[in-house]
Amino acid sequence: MRVAVADDAVILREGLSRLLEEAGFEVVGLAADADALLELVERTRPDVAIIDIRMPPTHTDEGLRAAKVIRERWPAIGLLVLSQHVNARYALELLSAGTEGLGYLLKERVSDLDELSSAVNRVGRGGSILDPAVVDELVGRRRQADNPLEHLTDREREVLALMAEGRSNRAIAERLFVTEHTVEKHIKNILGTLGLPMSSDDHRRVLAVITYLNSQ
Repeated sequence: MRVAVADDAVILREGLSRLLEEAGFEVVGLAADADALLELVERTRPDVAIIDIRMPPTHTDEGLRAAKVIRERWPAIGLLVLSQHVNARYALELLSAGTEGLGYLLKERVSDLDELSSAVNRVGRGGSILDPAVVDELVGRRRQADNPLEHLTDREREVLALMAEGRSNRAIAERLFVTEHTVEKHIKNILGTLGLPMSSDDHRRVLAVITYLNSQ
């Protein structure tokens, strides 16, 4: 799998590159700012772009905006966005257009080679991953009276939170110590309770996650 890395901090940029190569990925190039990243992506067309949200010149959301441009121009490229701190708003902005091939992680997670490798592989194969800390912040917010999630059971909310992290049915089952069949039943109940329109299961799953995130 071919990966591009963008971060203005040279130590993290080079460190990520070495970790990725050690894990068997091909690093096609490194970028220190959003403009260099877009040029790199256009030239190399990687499978995944790893992007720091805050880059020059303002160090606010240049990486986030670059990720949106990449998604518009080259939708097949997976995006793994990194943040120094939890920012639920950024996560919502990224996921508002769909969760396929998209990840949002805190930088502290990527120091673990296995976790980094798993995240890049999942995003590169069209999956999604959301940092558990972001999910925890969203879950911890006060729920509004008309929140559709109020109609879910505690277990169904727990399953939906794990879905928002990008976990598969098997991973959810292992986390909750239940069978995959039980997870499938919970998800079916969740989709029905939220009144999501009939479509492919994958699409309805994405809609459920977006409903969950926007309702917190």
